[in-house]
Amino acid sequence: MALRDQIRIMVVDDMSTSRGLITQALDAFGIANVASTSDGPSALKTLETKPVHLVISDFNMPGMDGLQLLQHLRSGAKTKGVGFILITGKADKAIIDKGKQLGMNNFLKKPFEPNDLRACIEAVVGRL
Repeated sequence: MALRDQIRIMVVDDMSTSRGLITQALDAFGIANVASTSDGPSALKTLETKPVHLVISDFNMPGMDGLQLLQHLRSGAKTKGVGFILITGKADKAIIDKGKQLGMNNFLKKPFEPNDLRACIEAVVGRL
């Protein structure tokens, strides 16, 4: 069975259009097991009962940004090993460095093409 048939991914982004575009791209790659949510707190709540292999999160979200979500994931017993990709419109060195320090696996700068997303995911989980 191919990795794309087994992998479970959660997309976290407060913008429904961005969530839709990422979900569409994942679907085009053949990844069917995708959950999505609009904020960090609801992502954490869902992950408690429905774990995933990879979280793809926007950085700039109200209430809890992507790095705060990453910090919560890394401190949770059930979620500390989850792969994490940060998507950001401003890939400032400070944001990327902080992400790496917290255990971010990869990042992607907006805007991006579906092939960029695929390469970013494959760098974390292996060939889809």
